[in-house]
Amino acid sequence: MHIDRLSAAERATRLQDLQAQYRALHDQHLALDLTRGKPCDEQLTLSDALDGILGGDFRAADGTDARNYGGLEGLPEARALFAEVLDTPLEETFVGGNSSLTLMYGVIDFALTVGLSGPASAWGNEDSVKFLCPTPGYDRHFGICEHLGIEMIAVPMLDNGPDMDAVEARVRSDKTIKGMWCVPRFSNPTGCVYSEETVKRIAQLGLIAADHFLVMWDNAYAVHTLYDDAAKLPSLHRHCMEQGTLNNVFQFGSTSKVTFASAGIAFLSSGARNLEALQAHMAFQSIGPNKVEQLRHVRLLKDSDTLSQHMAAHAAIIRPRFECVLTTLDTALTGSGMGQWTRPKGGYFISFDTLPGLASRVVQLAAAIGVKLTPAGATFPYGKDPADRNIRLSPTFLSLDDLQTAMDAFVVCVQLASMEAR
Repeated sequence: MHIDRLSAAERATRLQDLQAQYRALHDQHLALDLTRGKPCDEQLTLSDALDGILGGDFRAADGTDARNYGGLEGLPEARALFAEVLDTPLEETFVGGNSSLTLMYGVIDFALTVGLSGPASAWGNEDSVKFLCPTPGYDRHFGICEHLGIEMIAVPMLDNGPDMDAVEARVRSDKTIKGMWCVPRFSNPTGCVYSEETVKRIAQLGLIAADHFLVMWDNAYAVHTLYDDAAKLPSLHRHCMEQGTLNNVFQFGSTSKVTFASAGIAFLSSGARNLEALQAHMAFQSIGPNKVEQLRHVRLLKDSDTLSQHMAAHAAIIRPRFECVLTTLDTALTGSGMGQWTRPKGGYFISFDTLPGLASRVVQLAAAIGVKLTPAGATFPYGKDPADRNIRLSPTFLSLDDLQTAMDAFVVCVQLASMEAR
């Protein structure tokens, strides 16, 4: 029954029942962690063939010895493979080390301090630098901005991507806004996929914004589908080509949740001007990436068909975990008025909204019985959710049994916090 339709007596009885359930959970001495979207052991095992896959053959297709210096832009076959993931041309695709976060930080820092078109273009020349942050969103994006002193402006995330009316209005009215973060497919944490219209309007931002505006397109979950009917992502590259705005976009991806999180490779794409400037800058930092790791990944993943088969194996492992979370939420909370949640068809997260003002209390209650949740507010700039309602759930890492236990505890915490507030 909906919480607002309960009588005072019914609420009192229900509260007593929930308090008893909560005490029983406390006595179980749980130690479960739902805080981060990490691959589970079974997923990592899918890529164990990386160990020894080269068999002493370190020669790339063009004869390059992957053990030696050079090739800052990455091996050609690695660039070709991951250009397909980003839907970009090989010549506009750069393959680096194991972390897309490192590439993203490097691009922002370069644009801020050096300038993509020389010193006069550096954002840091201005008194104020701001970034648009669709929310709820990815806390590590927000952390980069906060660390570098870039002011963040929250814009709402809708079912089809950022609220582009709000985005365009902000960009037109404030020339100190230098860019926007995006996780376009299975967005973190809502799981939405940007629509064709949204992608087209994002590609046009470079036409209405100040010079050197950048869309930071973190396509982290490009291949992480859970179901065959998951929506495809429209091509940002195609729309940028049509608008002449390729240099207003950096696209990123990685194999961190495809193979080994600690030993993968990351890649990016942008316009020719940007790539030339960035590589010239990076040449002072590196004589070349880990091409041995790149070659290992090419030998394992081979081509887009093999990559699709590999990701289908990932989906078979984590799909039951997502369904566990959704079934538990549906059973315990549907029609209760105590929360809302997303139903993603891919990615790594489910976004849950409590009643306004209760997310922090739910996280606190869960922590006290040994269930760690992502901090309330983490999905908003500066860690502050104005409505104090969003909680990111991460189903992948725990075993299915432990996940069920954690979710049973979570819904009790949601119900208890909701009843307390009444």
